Amino acid sequence: MDFFKLKSNGTTVTTEARAGFTTFLTMLYIVPLNALILSAAGMPYDALVTATALITIIACIGNGFWANTPIAMSTGMGLNAYFAFVLVGQMHIPWQSALGIVFVSGMIFLILSFTKFRTWMINSISEDLRRAISAGIGTFIAFIGLKQMGVIADNETTLVTLGNFHDKSVLLGILGLLVVILFYVKKVKGAFIFAIITTSVIAWIFGISDSPKEIFSLPASVAPIAFELDILSALKLSLIPVIITFFITDLFDTLGTLAGVGFRAGLFKKGSRELEKTLEADAAASVISGIIGVSTTTSFVESASGVEEGGRTGLTAIFTGLFFLLTLFLIPLFKAIPPNAIYPVLIMVGVLMFAELRHINFDDKGVAIAAFLIVILMPLTYSITYGLAFGFIAYTITKLLTKEFKDINIGVILLFIISVMAFVVH
Repeated sequence: MDFFKLKSNGTTVTTEARAGFTTFLTMLYIVPLNALILSAAGMPYDALVTATALITIIACIGNGFWANTPIAMSTGMGLNAYFAFVLVGQMHIPWQSALGIVFVSGMIFLILSFTKFRTWMINSISEDLRRAISAGIGTFIAFIGLKQMGVIADNETTLVTLGNFHDKSVLLGILGLLVVILFYVKKVKGAFIFAIITTSVIAWIFGISDSPKEIFSLPASVAPIAFELDILSALKLSLIPVIITFFITDLFDTLGTLAGVGFRAGLFKKGSRELEKTLEADAAASVISGIIGVSTTTSFVESASGVEEGGRTGLTAIFTGLFFLLTLFLIPLFKAIPPNAIYPVLIMVGVLMFAELRHINFDDKGVAIAAFLIVILMPLTYSITYGLAFGFIAYTITKLLTKEFKDINIGVILLFIISVMAFVVH
């Protein structure tokens, strides 16, 4: 075990195993949730459960060996909803082409992982804008969660309105939201998955949803979605802004997670090779995501739970990946979980991402205007791309008008051009 430098990191195999199990519990929800979201794109649920579990296993174990950091990875929240409800649902892009977009953006990320581009990009965009992007995606996925739950509904006059609160399914969703809030504020480890289980059991007891006839089964085949990506169709001029959106979102999501989890725990020193290798592992996993049939992979902030349990090396991530092997055999249980026991978690994840706004400097006019437009327009346009585009355009123009030229660099100009392109090729 000297490969993982356990002694120099002040940890043991037992501690790393316990930390890995803790991380596993806190992010277990991603398997049924990701499968549910991507199935809205017309992809088979059973295959998605297997694919989500497999990419989580591959990414966690791969990062553990390559980077030796306790960072767990799986399909990222936000981009999976964007994949299913916007690219496929709204833009009518075949899911095979959407997988091609995931692959291409992942390849860009991977190639640039071995250059100085990431550092340049990070330094080009203010931390305030990065936080606004996180908050915007939070409002976007929370909006999707509320809509899928039936809490909000379509309205010809006002566009949206309150849903039917006489519907048992809607009431189950409200109950599920209350349960997940309760478990979260009480700091229950694995709050999300325990909330899903609790809400499901209530639904089964009161006949709102059918209970599972069995719990275990053999893993479903990923053949219906694996290697089905269409790369050529993803290389259209009109899809360049979408590819850039996937790349930027994954980059900032990963960096935000690593900063929040790693730096606070003293895992990454300035210029550390472990940080670089974790980014490389994340990029490689995103490429594999497109191949295996799921949306973009990213580092999970739930890794913090394992770090709090004493996890300090890649062995934590490896144990997390090994525990996810269990999910391959739980398809009957996952299929019996009612959607409105799962979607409340999406709202709670949105709340946590939205909380990033508290760190933003709203005294800066450019940041304030851009942040507002990013946060409000991602859900209103039903698009991460357009939210980002409005924000970057507004930021650049405001900085020009206020003559704050020091905040305008080549990176900002490049993103401004890409943002304008998003509307030109629309």
